[in-house]
Amino acid sequence: MEIFKRPGRYFSLFLLVALSVLVVTSCRSRKSRSISKHAQANGVTAPSPKFDEAEVADALEAALADRVINDSVWGKQKVYNISSVLQKSYAEEDYFPIWFTENGDVSYVSGLLKELADIKHDGINTERYKLAELNKLLQEYQTVKTVSADFIVNFDTLCTQSYLQASRDLLLGAVVPKKADSLWYHANDSLWQPYIPLAALGRAEADYPSLDSFRSKYKTYTLLRDLLKKYEALRTDSNYLIAKQQLIDGRVTDSVRNAVIAIELPWQIVNNDTADNNINLLSAYQYYLGIKTHSKKDSITQAYLKAPVDSLIMRAAINMERLRWMQQTPEEKYLLVNVPLLELFFRVNGDNVMHMEVVVGKTLRQTPSLNANLANVVINPPWGVPPTIMKKDVLPGMARSGQAYLNKKGLKVYDLKGNRVSASNVNSSNYKRYVFRQDPGDDNALGYVKFNLPNKWDIYLHDTPHREDFGKKDRFLSSGCIRVQKPKEMAEFILSELEGKRYPISRLDSVITTKKTRYEVLKNKIPVHIVYLTAFEDTTGTQIRFITDMYKRDRKLQALLK
Repeated sequence: MEIFKRPGRYFSLFLLVALSVLVVTSCRSRKSRSISKHAQANGVTAPSPKFDEAEVADALEAALADRVINDSVWGKQKVYNISSVLQKSYAEEDYFPIWFTENGDVSYVSGLLKELADIKHDGINTERYKLAELNKLLQEYQTVKTVSADFIVNFDTLCTQSYLQASRDLLLGAVVPKKADSLWYHANDSLWQPYIPLAALGRAEADYPSLDSFRSKYKTYTLLRDLLKKYEALRTDSNYLIAKQQLIDGRVTDSVRNAVIAIELPWQIVNNDTADNNINLLSAYQYYLGIKTHSKKDSITQAYLKAPVDSLIMRAAINMERLRWMQQTPEEKYLLVNVPLLELFFRVNGDNVMHMEVVVGKTLRQTPSLNANLANVVINPPWGVPPTIMKKDVLPGMARSGQAYLNKKGLKVYDLKGNRVSASNVNSSNYKRYVFRQDPGDDNALGYVKFNLPNKWDIYLHDTPHREDFGKKDRFLSSGCIRVQKPKEMAEFILSELEGKRYPISRLDSVITTKKTRYEVLKNKIPVHIVYLTAFEDTTGTQIRFITDMYKRDRKLQALLK
């Protein structure tokens, strides 16, 4: 990545090497192309040559060919470094320029610069792509009759580097996930091999390989991008800016407040200025911003109303970056748990076939972000105490009350051979030699149904005997695993509709009454995505709403994006 941090140093090297070979007459055959397909479609005819394409190719080869390319790895890796892809792209084209033809056609470059500028709507700082420098070079190129080979070497390689950096950012993210979130384990299995479409630029019949092909295909990403476009426009909206300034100046009235809310939430229509409408609009605004919905004009709500639109832009940008950390295209069937939203979505072909509340990890035992396949459904699951709960809850409880604590929790102790032992044998130094288990039953911590998704963090979905927790606004109550509101309904849908096993709830209830554990292994594994998104679509699926950042993960990512 160093080549992007200090481009001038490497381009200077390109130029020095290029100039050293220009004194030699090239015997390279010119490429058999005249003008791009894009330019032909717009009625552009081939003007007089602006530079010697073969000379540029010789200079590019001299600058790049000394880098070793291991051809055996191409097509086998998921992700390559930018420097290697750059060289591979030019090697595929025999080192002819990728973005320019000697006849002066700039349609590819103009298209690239337009797309690079549009990346601001993805919440990424476009200065990463040397946009100002590229625009300056294009202006210079268009105002002269001829340019030198070293000018094209510099300009063409800068275009390639910018394209590669942008495509990689859009597909994989501009920030390394672990630098922003130590509990983000969700994999990104997208393939970044952009030299394949990029090499096609060198041919007159090629279409422009749009950067849009690298964007996330999740509906949430599209909605966030549309929202960010709207917010960008508000930066120059005079009515909005005047109303904002009035709030900042302390001239707070219902009409001014409603004007700001109506512009930020245009789908909320106010027909008149009645008290009821004012309350409803304020409540909708609080819901939208992810703050406590109580319809009161409290200090928190006032602070959000006064905040510049840049704060909303950044909130959208933060979550677009998180979506880029996931794979680009969602599966046909998948489960998604949005931890800060405290909700689960079962989606088939993009539609929600099930939606329910969940209970997730408390702030001291946060639920990590990860993806895994749902492998089996367990009816009447036993519960084995995980290490964290063992260390922080069970051992202190035993130290206080011994066997009485275990009896209260319904826990039994077994050695590693499966023999039951007395609690008096266990202490804080030898507890790892034993297994603590809770038998199936009404008081089992996992309830009646467990959904296993094998992963090294031992996170899974399950029922709970504490069903009173659903309906509460604050459901950050677990030790990391996810309790689901409708476990029987979800088991019935998976086993009956997706697995074809004819498993109505009545049959589930019959198995539950036996108190015997039953494993239903799934033939069709269901991807489960557990993610942390503080901006997500609302219940209509058409608008974005923001969510309280309970785990305080936004700030660090915001700093890295800036």
